[in-house]
Amino acid sequence: MKKRVLSGVQPTGNLHIGNYLGALKNWTKIQYDYESIFCIVDLHAITVYQSPEELKRKILEIAGIFLACGIDPKHSTVIAQSTVPGHSELSWLLTCLTPIGWLERMTQYKSKAAGQETILSGLMQYPVLMAADILLYQASVVPVGDDQSQHLELTRDIAQRFNSLYGQTFVMPETKLPTVGARVMGLDEPEKKMSKSAPGSGHAIALLDPPDLIRKKFNRATTDSNPHVDFETMGPGVQNLLGIYQAFSEVSDDEMKAKFSGMRYGDLKKTVAEMVVSHLEPIQKRFAEITSEPGYLAGVLEEGRARVAPIAEQTVQLTKQRMGVYST
Repeated sequence: MKKRVLSGVQPTGNLHIGNYLGALKNWTKIQYDYESIFCIVDLHAITVYQSPEELKRKILEIAGIFLACGIDPKHSTVIAQSTVPGHSELSWLLTCLTPIGWLERMTQYKSKAAGQETILSGLMQYPVLMAADILLYQASVVPVGDDQSQHLELTRDIAQRFNSLYGQTFVMPETKLPTVGARVMGLDEPEKKMSKSAPGSGHAIALLDPPDLIRKKFNRATTDSNPHVDFETMGPGVQNLLGIYQAFSEVSDDEMKAKFSGMRYGDLKKTVAEMVVSHLEPIQKRFAEITSEPGYLAGVLEEGRARVAPIAEQTVQLTKQRMGVYST
């Protein structure tokens, strides 16, 4: 029997090449090795205010990008988190046994709370909801980036605490990160990871950016004071551009040095831009085809919901029984 894998993306901002190289590309490769569930986590998105109409649009857009990148809806399950009530119900049950001190230690909570005048309670409870997402489906493999590894550890702590108090109930998800992709930095600030929410039109390459815009953004990318590529002294901006090219092309380090050593930065930017354009073109074409079919994406999400609903219901009922809460 195959292990179950679960991962997800918030339907906010624009998915970019960092999301693709660090997650989506890997998901398409591993999806047939597991019983795969890929979740559009809209309940996580509303820990900060979202425009209702924009959120609804983004949920379908993310579903379309998943499929355009190669997620196979006949094999893998694609769901919108909020359509399965078990996510919210299990989250509350787990909240009731999670010490608040555990949540206050979360570095993402501290960093996000620091920038907000009013801190909503949902922001603190975010990691418990993530734990519920994972434990609801008894997922044993959770491919996440380094920025989510602390939340995955918390999930294990919560599962272990529950199992200790109420008996063996939850599968312990693996802490090993099985899909380590390229770490793509911002084109304008190569010291910071590329982000969906960062301001600035030149920060990220969105997966749906048209070719001319992609070329324009790369042309403005930060480099360093050298006139050409020097693998011994290059700054983070040049290193980021080379990393993007290598991640898309999958060429070796020796091939990279042979191709780019001594290349002037104008030519480097053009070369990287064309590599990215050529890889995003089929994704964008497939996305246009998918989204041109009325009701298709809604049907995929409904099929996904129906596929996982029995798993979620079984887990919630078992959890309630173990805790002594009335259940049918």
